[in-house]
Amino acid sequence: MAPPGKKSPWTALAELSSIGIAMVLATVIGFVGGYYADTWLGTEPWLLLIGLGLGIAAGFVMFFRSVSKAGREIDDSK
Repeated sequence: MAPPGKKSPWTALAELSSIGIAMVLATVIGFVGGYYADTWLGTEPWLLLIGLGLGIAAGFVMFFRSVSKAGREIDDSK
């Protein structure tokens, strides 16, 4: 058990694994949203590519926010 105020290794592992899942999920949501918008509006493949790009960008934004948060927590613990 981790001392009070300190994270256990399992908590840190769970946070790190969620970063990868969030990146993949954001990309898939952007891709699927663009695909359905393309089929609805008949603008193939432009909205699919825009949705994919936005999904990838959202995934990287979540990644960088998580990394900066982890970096701040490491600095605070020193």
